[in-house]
Amino acid sequence: MKNVFKVALLAAGLFVAADTHAQVAEKAGRGIDKGAKAVGKGAKAVGRKTAEIASKGEAAVVDKKYDDKVGPGGQTIYIDKNSAYYYVNKKGRHVYVRKAELRNKPM
Repeated sequence: MKNVFKVALLAAGLFVAADTHAQVAEKAGRGIDKGAKAVGKGAKAVGRKTAEIASKGEAAVVDKKYDDKVGPGGQTIYIDKNSAYYYVNKKGRHVYVRKAELRNKPM
């Protein structure tokens, strides 16, 4: 009788320990997912900033800067080889604007 009681107690202890370990592992998995998501967000932000800086540098070298006007949000305006006006957004892309959308540069 004592042996049956010991085996039952041991089995119950293993069951509780295994269940606790599964919960801890599940929480750790969620933590890993959160960390991976944070790293992905950071990498995306770094990539976008790099693209923006590279595109602005290229525009400053290749195209002419329009000194008298700014974009709708105060952005620096460039003129490309086809006389089109554009500014570089936060993702590093050229956003073309019409001449009517340009504002006078604040003094």
